[in-house]
Amino acid sequence: MEVNVHEAKTQLSRLLRRVAEGEEVTISRAGVPVAKLVAAPPANRVRPLGAMEGQIYISDDFDAPLPADLLASFYGEEPKRKPSARAKAEGRTKKRARR
Repeated sequence: MEVNVHEAKTQLSRLLRRVAEGEEVTISRAGVPVAKLVAAPPANRVRPLGAMEGQIYISDDFDAPLPADLLASFYGEEPKRKPSARAKAEGRTKKRARR
């Protein structure tokens, strides 16, 4: 079915009823098609529980606290890093002996 813009505006409820019944409606301006009314897909189908059984693995520690360096990156902070073995060997650690 094809209708002009004026008819679509004045008869929208009737057109929506026809679309719900499965009909497609083309809306034209000056005889040129500009839009199409089609039925929307059904919303929120209920998914059965266990549909992905055996396909997904969740680790036993999935809810364990995050390491401090990773947690810091979530908050935009610089992660606190441990000094490298080389820095330790050369004595270049941030911890300095008090005098």
